[in-house]
Amino acid sequence: MKSALTCGAAALVLITGAALSGCTAKEPKSEGGGAAAGGQEITVSATDTGCEVSKTEATTGPTTFKVTNNGSKVTEFYVYDKGDRALGEVENIGAGLSRKLIVQFSEPGTYQTACKPGMIGDGIRGDFKVSGNAVKLDAEGKFKDATDRYRGYIITQVDALSEAATKFVAAVKAGDIASAKAQYPTSRVYYERIEPVAEAFPNDLDPRIDLREADVQPGEKWTGYHRLEKDLWTTGLQPDTNAIADQLLKDIKELSDGVRAKDFDINTTKIAGGAQTLLDEVARTKISGEEEFFSHTDLWDFQANIDGSQNAIATVRPILDERKPELGQAIDKRFKEVDVLLGKYRKGDGFVFYDAVTQDQRIELAHAIDALSKEVSEVQGVIAGR
Repeated sequence: MKSALTCGAAALVLITGAALSGCTAKEPKSEGGGAAAGGQEITVSATDTGCEVSKTEATTGPTTFKVTNNGSKVTEFYVYDKGDRALGEVENIGAGLSRKLIVQFSEPGTYQTACKPGMIGDGIRGDFKVSGNAVKLDAEGKFKDATDRYRGYIITQVDALSEAATKFVAAVKAGDIASAKAQYPTSRVYYERIEPVAEAFPNDLDPRIDLREADVQPGEKWTGYHRLEKDLWTTGLQPDTNAIADQLLKDIKELSDGVRAKDFDINTTKIAGGAQTLLDEVARTKISGEEEFFSHTDLWDFQANIDGSQNAIATVRPILDERKPELGQAIDKRFKEVDVLLGKYRKGDGFVFYDAVTQDQRIELAHAIDALSKEVSEVQGVIAGR
C-alpha cells in the first residue's frame, strides 16, 4: 500500500525505475489526539481541482490544519498573510495521504488558504477569517529566548551566504570553471540550512534562488543556483550566464533585507515546523539524487539540511525538555545515527559525489532520515500545545 511507505524509502523506489509519485512522511502523531496539541483543528480536502476547508473561520492562537490529498496529483497546502507571506506550509502531499500543519494566528484578520495541485502556480485559494484578541506569541521567557536565538542564527547564515555567493559569482564571471565548481556546493550550504525561511517570503523568492530544471514551467525564466549548476557541469557558460549570476546576488540581497525587516515574523511553532521541512527536503527531493542533478553534490545539501534542522530543534529545546524530555533524547539519538552514516561519505573537507553512492547505501540513508523525521514530526505539536 502506498500509505505504508515512509517518505525516504518511497523516494528510493524511483531509483529502481518503479512508477511512484507523491511520497510524503508518515502523519505525525500528537499527544492528546490532534487538536489538543494545536488548538482548533480544521480538515482540508485537496483534490486536483478543489480545496475544501471544513471551516473558514478560527480564533487567534494555534490552529491545526489536517490536509488530506484526495486527488491524483502531489499537492501542497499554504496559509498566507497579507502580501503572500506564508505563515506555514506543507509540501509534497501524495495522493491518498495526509499531513498536519499548525499555524499560530497572532492577529485577527483575513488570511488565505491555498492548495497547489501539482505543486505549481498560485494555488486554489480561499479566504480564512480569524477573530479574537491579538496574541503576543513568544513574547517572554523560553519562547522569546528561542525566537531571538533563531533569528540570530538566520542572520548569521544569510551573511555567510552573501559572502560565499559573492565569491562564487566572481569565479563564474571570471570564467574560472574549476574554482566555481569547487565553490558551488560550499556556498549553497548556508541557504540549505535555512531554506524554509526563504520559502516564507512572497514573490517566488525561493524558486528564483533554488528552482530545479525539472520544475520550470513553460514560459517561466529559470534563474538561480541550479541554472548555474547546469552551465558549469553540462552546457558550458552561456551568453546570459553572467546575468543569471548577478540576479542570484540580487535575490540573496532581497533575502538578507527580508530577515532583517521589522515585520519579519518568526515564532517557535514555525521554527519547529521548519525543522521538519528541512528533513522533508532530504527525504522527498534529495535522497533520489534529483536535487543536484548535474553536479552530484547532494551530500553537501544533506548535511546542510540536517544541520539546519538540528539547530532549529536546539533553539526550542528548553521548551521541549520542559514538556516532553524523552522526545528530545530520542531526537538526539536519531541525529547522531544520521551523522555517523553521513560520516561514511566524507572526503577531505566535503563529501564524495552522490553518483558514487550505491542504491543500497541510499536506502540505508533514507531509513535513518525517516527514523529521525518520525521523532521531529512530533515537536511542532508539543511546542504549540500551551
